[in-house]
Amino acid sequence: MTTGIHLVVYSKDAEADKAFFRDILKLTSVDVGHGWLIFGLPPSELAVHPSSDNDHHEIYLMCDDIKTFVQQMSKQKIACGEIQNQGWGQLVQLTLPGGGKLGVYQPRHARPKPMKVKTASNKAVSKKATTKKAGTKKSRSK
Repeated sequence: MTTGIHLVVYSKDAEADKAFFRDILKLTSVDVGHGWLIFGLPPSELAVHPSSDNDHHEIYLMCDDIKTFVQQMSKQKIACGEIQNQGWGQLVQLTLPGGGKLGVYQPRHARPKPMKVKTASNKAVSKKATTKKAGTKKSRSK
C-alpha cells in the first residue's frame, strides 16, 4: 500500500542543512534538479500519540549510542543540548546549521522489523533476475 515515508525539514538556511545531512550525517542523496536533494534514510518507524490538537508532528533521528553521537557532533561543531533520560530512550536536541532543532535519541523500546516493500519496479527486477538465473541454469545443463 505504501512504499516509504517522505519527510520534509523546513529551514531558514536550506543549503547549510542539506550540507549537514550530506556531509556530517553522510546520508545518501540524489539531486532531483536545481540542487533539490532527496536523502536516503535508514529504517524508520512511526508512532501515534494522543494530543489535544492535530497537525503537530515531530521528527527524531535514532542512534545506537547517544554519547558517541554527541561527541561526533561536537567534533563537527554541531551544538547539542544535554542528554535527557526519557525512560523510552536517551534524547538530545541538536541545532542544525540553519538554526532549527532536531531530536536524536537512543531508543530503549522494542524496535519493529522494517517493512518489506513490494513495488512494481521490484517485481520487474525480480522477474529479470529469475529469468537470468533460469537462463543460466539451462546453459549449464546443456
